[in-house]
Amino acid sequence: MAAPLLEDLSESLGSPEPAVRLILSILIGYPCALVYRQFLFHQPATVIHLFHAFSGLALAAFNFGSQIYHSAVCILVQFLMLRLMGRTVTTVLCSFTFQMVYLLAGYYYTATEEYDIKWTMPHCVLTLKLVGLSFDYYDGGKDPSQLSLEQKSAALPSVPSLLEVYGFSYFYGGFLVGPQFTLRSYQKLVAGELTDCPGQPPNSIIPAIKRFALGFLCLVIYAIFSPYYPDSYYLTDEYEAQPFWYRCVFILLWAKVILYKYVSCWVIAEGVCILTGLGYNGVVDGKHRWDACANMKVWLFETTPLFGGTISSFNINTNAWAARHVFKRLKFLGNKTLSHVTTLLFLTIWHGLHSGYILCFSMEFFIITVERQALALVRDSPLLTKLANSALYPLIYVVQQFIHWLFMGYPLVPFCLFTYDKWLKVYSSVYFCGHVFFLVAFLIMPYLRKALVPKKERSQVKQD
Repeated sequence: MAAPLLEDLSESLGSPEPAVRLILSILIGYPCALVYRQFLFHQPATVIHLFHAFSGLALAAFNFGSQIYHSAVCILVQFLMLRLMGRTVTTVLCSFTFQMVYLLAGYYYTATEEYDIKWTMPHCVLTLKLVGLSFDYYDGGKDPSQLSLEQKSAALPSVPSLLEVYGFSYFYGGFLVGPQFTLRSYQKLVAGELTDCPGQPPNSIIPAIKRFALGFLCLVIYAIFSPYYPDSYYLTDEYEAQPFWYRCVFILLWAKVILYKYVSCWVIAEGVCILTGLGYNGVVDGKHRWDACANMKVWLFETTPLFGGTISSFNINTNAWAARHVFKRLKFLGNKTLSHVTTLLFLTIWHGLHSGYILCFSMEFFIITVERQALALVRDSPLLTKLANSALYPLIYVVQQFIHWLFMGYPLVPFCLFTYDKWLKVYSSVYFCGHVFFLVAFLIMPYLRKALVPKKERSQVKQD
């Protein structure tokens, strides 16, 4: 009975059935959160773990059927590693290797040339969660003086139970699309500590509704405009026949629309976390904050003219996970650039095996490098600083924002088209303009610096 209804719904919405199932599953998180608030908030931890585990499993089965065994097996193996191998580097390495190899094998055996919603989609979220669990358990055995503040807040004082790990892993607010959160945060949720009203469910209904409304608005925007900007249009003769300026503007508009697919899912899922209390982030300036699970800073995402601003506003929890467990733990290398490159390489592999991911993240690194040099140039040049603070800034902002949006979409082309033959065709049609633009900017930056920055400031920068 449900299958025909879903088929009719997907046809009426013009969306694939797996996408409809995914959105419905994220929305189901809200009634699950209300059940938890109303009936389970004061129940023993075991009851809450069971509810989270079985509700998450039900959503997984609704989306992926019998393939839920992949996640169940990986969670069990992770628990056994913690229980049998203890707080050792070997545990962390074995966890990282097993979970990543399992994920990559899943990518390999299920790979197609299209973006498909299949069991590997939530499994990549689960992989980070389980690997992070091994790091946090390892940190729990260290002397507190050896840990950073964020490591202390996430470190586990004892090995969790199997039921606890399943509840944490299948929690309906984060299993399908994220966000990432630590087991310590989950334990605080279960213990009823994540609330602005001690001993009672949090006053988070209004903040949750606000995030839901914003996420739903983004979803509506995507549903309305995405049919006009399909990925497949890039590969048509019609696109290739368009003028150069049109092809570039299409990339700009396509990127703005396609990103709402991710924004809407993350913001709606964040609302579920806020409703349960997992999004509670303490009191700042006398106000209760609910952004602990924020995966998007939507206002910053929409208004920043900087590529760095877009990255810091997008997929926040995943970036924070990579910073905490990869970038900062590579401190022993003694080279921030090498740590950054290694972190981006990890994120590339974690996303999948297609060549488009490699091109996307390498391009991102190059763009950010050039942008940092440009910002340093503006900061150190009296003329450019004066210009940036002048009445001409609104015009400069418009031009900067156009360049930002255009070249924000440029690396997304291989990210979404995946394979070499497809993204090469698109890049060739726009004459590799993004590569040329940033390569030229990179090459002329030293000369601009020499011409626009006084000798005194240049020598000081070299000393620093």
